[in-house]
Amino acid sequence: MNLETFYEYCLSKKGASEHFPFDEDTLVIKVGGKMFALSSLSQWEKNEQSVNLKCDPDRAQELRAEYDEIQPGFHMSKVHWNTVALNGNLPDKFVKELIDHSYDLVFKSLTKKIQSEIIELEN
Repeated sequence: MNLETFYEYCLSKKGASEHFPFDEDTLVIKVGGKMFALSSLSQWEKNEQSVNLKCDPDRAQELRAEYDEIQPGFHMSKVHWNTVALNGNLPDKFVKELIDHSYDLVFKSLTKKIQSEIIELEN
């Protein structure tokens, strides 16, 4: 998956927005003010692209055991976040499923009021 595909797919999610809360390098994608994806832009430039995605703890363990490209979240909670290497070994469809899972987990953690406001948005 290339940066443009990653970026556009994340921002196609209802209510998603981009931020740089840490520095000018770390792209953070949020929904309802909460992160569901983040990635270092300089790592993309070095062709060492990866993305941190939220994940159900049990599923995170299964994915890490099955795929070398999926590791505990770098600089994140190792229980709830995975770092996914986007080196071309994982199909884009699968990476999109991981992004969807992360988005869904974060969306479900939002208050009902914020969820309703996002659902009512026109994308």
